[in-house]
Amino acid sequence: MLIANPIYDVVFKYMMEDLKVAKTLISAIIGEEVEELDFCPQEINVKYKEGSITVVRADFLARIKTAEGYKAVIIELQKALLSSDIRRFRRYVGSQYQSATNVYEDENKISHARPIYCIFFLGHALGNIDIPVLTVTNHVRDRATGKELQLRHEFIDCLHHKSWIVQISKLKKHRRDDLEKLLSIFDQSNLTDSNHIMNVSEADFPKEYRHIIRRLKQAAESKEITEQMTAEDELISDFQHLERVIAAKEEYIEQQGKKIEQQGKKIEEKDKKIEEKDKALATSQQALATSQQALEVLHRQIAEYQRKYGTSDE
Repeated sequence: MLIANPIYDVVFKYMMEDLKVAKTLISAIIGEEVEELDFCPQEINVKYKEGSITVVRADFLARIKTAEGYKAVIIELQKALLSSDIRRFRRYVGSQYQSATNVYEDENKISHARPIYCIFFLGHALGNIDIPVLTVTNHVRDRATGKELQLRHEFIDCLHHKSWIVQISKLKKHRRDDLEKLLSIFDQSNLTDSNHIMNVSEADFPKEYRHIIRRLKQAAESKEITEQMTAEDELISDFQHLERVIAAKEEYIEQQGKKIEQQGKKIEEKDKKIEEKDKALATSQQALATSQQALEVLHRQIAEYQRKYGTSDE
């Protein structure tokens, strides 16, 4: 089956706008049952050449079923192809903590902050970490004993968010469970001759995930989505070129900085030598002045002697 490549923002957005697809994908990643999901798309329209492209950050308000009942959680889902996007992640997470919309009042009119879950899809690898899906949790430990404590509190849950990191480049090596089978829709080894289209077998996916495959099949058949993927290709290429230019300039600046530092050390050494010479010259001048003073005293003594006793010729 031919499906659109969800690594593209436009395809990713199209996929996640289907709330059934979004609930299935998010539930599988966080390992919790999402009962309800409200999509709050945050889009940035980037002007590009003669057109524009939309960069999507997907925010959701989720109602999650737990053993104790239900909880409301903010889910922020981000996708990045470039390593520099970490700065964008920091800004977005920070804005979620500051947003007044992420606060609710209980029956006693007391305000509470909603916990935040962050899901990151990374097109670049995190160093040598060869694990496709990482879970980062807010575990609590006794500082003195190191023992992990099974306790929860609003202060902990709302100030220390949970995160899940999907390394797209590592997915092709792993199919250990149903989640990794599902996430293989991002596996770039399934590409056809076009970077826009992937070839997958619906039978390789558990039945509860197959509606996601069919959603991506619809995206592959959309002319509008294909055109936007082409625009993304051009934009990403420009970004990557810009990153290379910036990296080259930073390397040049670093090299120039080292040269300036070395020159500074040489100048400092020369200054020290000049200072030492100046000190030696000052010492010599002082000795000369002392000698001149002594000579003047001697001349005065000789003149005084001659005045009193005359010269030897008399």
